[in-house]
Amino acid sequence: MITECGFGILCAMERLTVQVGSFEVNCSILSEGGRAWIVDPGQEAARLLALLAERSLKPEAILLTHAHFDHISAVARLQATFPDLPVLVHPKDIAVIAHPFNQYPPEYPPVPMPKNVRDLADLSSLGGLSDLEAIETPGHTPGGVCYYLPHFSSSPLLLSGDTLFAGSIGRTDLPGGSLSTLSESLKKLADLPSETVVVPGHGPETTIGEERRSNPFLR
Repeated sequence: MITECGFGILCAMERLTVQVGSFEVNCSILSEGGRAWIVDPGQEAARLLALLAERSLKPEAILLTHAHFDHISAVARLQATFPDLPVLVHPKDIAVIAHPFNQYPPEYPPVPMPKNVRDLADLSSLGGLSDLEAIETPGHTPGGVCYYLPHFSSSPLLLSGDTLFAGSIGRTDLPGGSLSTLSESLKKLADLPSETVVVPGHGPETTIGEERRSNPFLR
């Protein structure tokens, strides 16, 4: 996706994906024109803040694919540094944040309720990322979503959270999970263009075409 940054200068959206925490969550930083959107900051807040500073990026929002502890544990530290930073999450996953099972101490203690939590419906009002679509994909959690950028760089981009992995899918045996619901969600993803690059919540990147060919849950 290419937009005008100002003074007639064109800037392209970029993606930086790093693995954070012992659960190796794929946290993606989308950036464009000095602004950044952080997807699933699971842990290692200091590292994420350093990456933002190195690239002179100002975060605009935190976007959550879902609210499990391994995807949200750095939120409080990021908001301590950027107090007005909104957190966008599906309303059905707000209850997941404070659920008694949503922790893995001592490394992942209970996560406090973030400040400035907003409904994903407010995404368009934040400015930037006008091309971003939140696809509702419940099943792993009640409010799970995937973020889809149809015109990102040379190929569409899907940040699939724990809905779709390379060769597999997210687990459904945790509170709020449902295999039948997740199966319906996967049908939405199977219809995306084959060249769509998929960045899952854990593990290697893949494409929708590859998953249609080899993932038994998409075939």
